Amino acid sequence: MADSSVTGQRSGSQLKNCAILWGFALVAAVYAARREVPTASDIQLAYIGPGAGIALFGSFVAVLSATLTAIFAILTWPIRRLWRALRGRKAAANALVKRVVIVGLDGLEPALTRQYLDEGLLPNLAKLKANGTYTELATTCPPLSPVAWSSFTTGTNPGKHNIFDFIDRNPTDYRPRISSVRIEQPRRSVRIGRYVIPLSRPTITPLRKSKPFWNVLGEAGIFSAVLRVPISFPPDEFYGVQLSAMCVPDLRGTQGMFAYYTESDEPGAIPDGDIGGERHRVTREGNQIRGELVGPTNALRKDRPEIRVPFSVTHSVKDKVVLRIGGQKIPLPLRAYSEWVRVRFPAAAGLKINGVCRFLLKRFDPSFEMYCTPVQIDPDKPVMPISQPRTYSTYLAKLLGTYATLGLAEDTWSLSEKVIDEDAFLVQAYNIHEERQRMLLDALQRVKRGMVTCVFDAPDRIQHMFWRFIDRDHPALQNQPNSHPNAIRDMYCRMDATVGAVMDQLNDDTALIVLSDHGFKPFRRNVDLNAWLLANGYFKLRDDAVESDRQYLADVDWSRTKAYAIGLAGIYINRQGREAAGIVVDGSEADGLIAELTEKLTGLQDPETEETAIREAIPRHKAYSGPYVDAAPDIIIGYDVGYRVAWDAAVGKCGATVFSPNTNAWSGDHCVHPDVVPGVIFSNRQLNGDGASIMDLAPTTLELLGVAKPAYMDGKSLL
Repeated sequence: MADSSVTGQRSGSQLKNCAILWGFALVAAVYAARREVPTASDIQLAYIGPGAGIALFGSFVAVLSATLTAIFAILTWPIRRLWRALRGRKAAANALVKRVVIVGLDGLEPALTRQYLDEGLLPNLAKLKANGTYTELATTCPPLSPVAWSSFTTGTNPGKHNIFDFIDRNPTDYRPRISSVRIEQPRRSVRIGRYVIPLSRPTITPLRKSKPFWNVLGEAGIFSAVLRVPISFPPDEFYGVQLSAMCVPDLRGTQGMFAYYTESDEPGAIPDGDIGGERHRVTREGNQIRGELVGPTNALRKDRPEIRVPFSVTHSVKDKVVLRIGGQKIPLPLRAYSEWVRVRFPAAAGLKINGVCRFLLKRFDPSFEMYCTPVQIDPDKPVMPISQPRTYSTYLAKLLGTYATLGLAEDTWSLSEKVIDEDAFLVQAYNIHEERQRMLLDALQRVKRGMVTCVFDAPDRIQHMFWRFIDRDHPALQNQPNSHPNAIRDMYCRMDATVGAVMDQLNDDTALIVLSDHGFKPFRRNVDLNAWLLANGYFKLRDDAVESDRQYLADVDWSRTKAYAIGLAGIYINRQGREAAGIVVDGSEADGLIAELTEKLTGLQDPETEETAIREAIPRHKAYSGPYVDAAPDIIIGYDVGYRVAWDAAVGKCGATVFSPNTNAWSGDHCVHPDVVPGVIFSNRQLNGDGASIMDLAPTTLELLGVAKPAYMDGKSLL
């Protein structure tokens, strides 16, 4: 079925060939665009770290590919059905249940879970605890979502799946980059007038290694539905369906760039181009406001301009506000979100890129203010693969309506920068939660035998942003009213209700597992590791370095620097032969430096509070095993409760002080030592909880469904 926005009513082989050419050119050119030297807009992330970049598949190519895939599937269905039935016989004979359902509640904290259980606020989880299993669940080192969920996915430690942080660095230029995916540009292109037409294919390469357990199930003939499990972009190919999650970029190639529209004369990044969003100036003409929605870079053009779509907002005499964009009239309620709005960004003649977003009108008079979510990939007509098969995202959109596709869809930075308030953030987070719950319930209706898993992010995002309201001593709450003391408690109740909705869909032949990948702790104090390395002589700045310009390791004197920090939990040795300007020789020199740093950093105290800031600095060979250990940071920092890496240090900057108060709305975190932030696990089956780890979920699921655990898995079955 052709996309009329791309092909229109054209006919004839020449025009069809032209559409194919433009479609192919778009995918290749945009890949190429994202591989250039990063600018400020390339290093945007709504969590922290640089954007993954975006690979825009032309709509014509995506539709053509989906059509051909569907035809092939129909023609080969009888053979594949027979083959899977034969393969599934053995597994069915050994299976303990017909179906396994796994509900991930990202970041559910054991201490709060116990408190709310004791208070009778979590009746569904209490039922699982009484009739099945409840225990703590060991997390990964470090206890970060991409690391932990990758261990869940593969049943291995990070040394085997190759994900060690949200971000790492490019050793050739020391710049921060996203840790889970690489985008490679086409090798050949040709310039035709003002256009650049690539002549070779680009690639998206996932960096998570090992084999997901749903692939193992598929090889045994068992179907799986996998919804929004982090680090599933690009989507896996297996016997089942999948909707990708963390690291799916927005339409601009970032990890979440919101827009804030005002009549102010101060357009630009919010606050300084590092993370989050942009401020755009609008103009007023009577009762009408005019502005532009910024979309992706047009990588088909030599000058690669941003594609912009004009809009207007009109306040009518009937006191109604209407947004007009792309030929649409969208009602804008005051201080409430619009429905999802589909926007088409014209890239070339006959070629448009579809995105979706929501608007929040804060006020029209006397001064206009409007927030727009990051413009996300349209799930109905995705410009790049975000699901397995590619048509699955379209199926969900047709069935349930438009939904968020961004990997980190809850816009934490708009709250941190006070562009939206706490109530607006909660509405957004719960809207996304409800979208995902509908997807899960649909999967439960359709997958009666096999495995279904879905991860919900609301616990993680809400605790990040609202922890200050349950921590009286938090710097972010000093001299401010405690406006949301029950937000986290209410969230736990909402998660329990979701578990109850799932339980209502189950029968005795289904094993239910509810888990979190890590817990949560307060984040009161920043630790700038590069400032500590600088103060102790391991990190050197150029003589002409200016403090305000210390961005992304740009002013470092690498000829005298022995170690540097980047990411949420890592320190790297400036190794000769590995880093572009490395000076530390492998062997005894590097090993001695690692030993020296781990000894000095373990037990590091904050002189202002006299508390321990770093519980343990861990050499990578102690933390990991496997073929990818050398890709890990040389030292992993396990912070103590209340401390975390400073915001700027996480992306390679060097601040003026080692310790500082965290006054950000992002007030809770889990980037601490894994021993102090375990997750939780509930089940309607009796499990062996002694020493249970998140790596154990994969082999446990395999055994429940009658499939042998592969030798590469580190986890053990909990049965």
